[in-house]
Amino acid sequence: MKREILISGGQRETRVALLEDDRLVELLVDRPELQRSVGNIYRGKVDAVLPGIQAAFVDIGTEKSAFLHASDLIEPDEDEIDDEDKDNGKKRGKLPNIQDHVKRGETLLVQVTKEPISTKGPRVTTQISLPGRFLVFMPYASKVGVSRKIDSREERARLRQMMSGLLPKDAGGVIVRTVAEDITADDLKRELKSLLALWKKIKRKAHFVRPPALVQREASLTSGIIRDLFSEKVDRLTVDSSDLHDEIHRYLEEVEPDLIERLTLYKDKVPLFDKFEIEAEIANLYKRRVDLPTGGYVIIEATEALVSIDVNTGRYTGKKDPEKTILKTNLEAAREITRQLRLRDIGGIIVIDFIDMESQGNRDKILQEMRTHLGRDRARTRAFEVSDLGLIEMTRQRVRPSLWQSMTNACPSCSGTGRVFRPEVVVGRLERTLRRVAHGNKEQQVVIRLHPEVALFLLEQEPNFLKTLRKAVKLDVEVRDDPMIGVDEFRLVSQPAGRDVTEKYLVA
Repeated sequence: MKREILISGGQRETRVALLEDDRLVELLVDRPELQRSVGNIYRGKVDAVLPGIQAAFVDIGTEKSAFLHASDLIEPDEDEIDDEDKDNGKKRGKLPNIQDHVKRGETLLVQVTKEPISTKGPRVTTQISLPGRFLVFMPYASKVGVSRKIDSREERARLRQMMSGLLPKDAGGVIVRTVAEDITADDLKRELKSLLALWKKIKRKAHFVRPPALVQREASLTSGIIRDLFSEKVDRLTVDSSDLHDEIHRYLEEVEPDLIERLTLYKDKVPLFDKFEIEAEIANLYKRRVDLPTGGYVIIEATEALVSIDVNTGRYTGKKDPEKTILKTNLEAAREITRQLRLRDIGGIIVIDFIDMESQGNRDKILQEMRTHLGRDRARTRAFEVSDLGLIEMTRQRVRPSLWQSMTNACPSCSGTGRVFRPEVVVGRLERTLRRVAHGNKEQQVVIRLHPEVALFLLEQEPNFLKTLRKAVKLDVEVRDDPMIGVDEFRLVSQPAGRDVTEKYLVA
């Protein structure tokens, strides 16, 4: 598979695009106001311990206290640990009682594993991990793990034996990363020495700072991408910023000079993302509907609890066999859905409603297609068997808000529902509010400000509305259109004082 990384740097933001076979599969955006925090290490103070949910809340200086679960106090005990499990992996064994290990008011050194999402604060762990190019050093662990993504058992055994000989006694634990395949002992020794020195520096700083305080900031988005993703499996890395290019070049000179020839500085006048024709794809990431090549489409809807995805045949009707038509659409949808999950960085619980199929064999094909493509995802995923209702339920690791959440705000008119009241409903609410005004006997003359669409509805569809209303409520009422008002809103202005009295009489 052809893999490329594009990095476009600017004053306001840096964007990183990952391409597989010339198709965009991941988009990462770094802006100063986003304040990425995963990987940051803090000296925090325990605000509260809640045995009922086996958790504690730790003040690390963020807007909301961080969540520390009892499972995040345990060292992972797998013999081999995948790269992506270094920060937030599954914990096995019996959970300890949180109150036996954490006390209110004590200080803890914690690391962020999940950014604040929606109403929830960040999630943290006491199992600190310091990632390098080839190793992840875990000072509170005790084992040497090797990435399962290294296929050769002999190579994994070689790396484990080599690392076990290099790691000082009682220094901690280490994960050997996928990129370390075929590496020499000297390279491992050099990086381990660097990570041990960094840990010593962190401990020293943590000893002197007063909580809550940031002790160590994780690498920037670009640095992290180069460290974690740029390897022999990536054919080319293209950067349009000379400063970023020079920074990456210096880093590669130190850790992996063989990759320098794959680094390219883009100098064309056509913007980098336009040159690779991915700007239009980025614009479509915020739409509900995603079209499939043969005419079908999927609808992606995010809710507070889960993300629902619906598959439709659309204008694709196939030929004679309806089961084959449905299977083809579902296979296309499975491939596109897995790509969209990566692209939009959607996490949590995901429920996919594929088009119903009679054949169990075809259902299994869909599930296998999903799992095959999910295998390329850097986030941990798990897809379950097709249910009796034809649904596939799955989970995807959620580390930060999705691209949709981080790049958009809720609509001020619809409050994020995507719907607004119809004009006739607005008029009904207006009538009830004016009757409330009349009952109060405090206003004599009221100007109603409406969106032009609703004002036109009154004029054309309800020509006798004002006449009837004036007689019923015994108020001097005047209507004025106002394009600055939302389509499902109205304002009541008391005259002659000009006071806005809407909130006084309006009921939701």
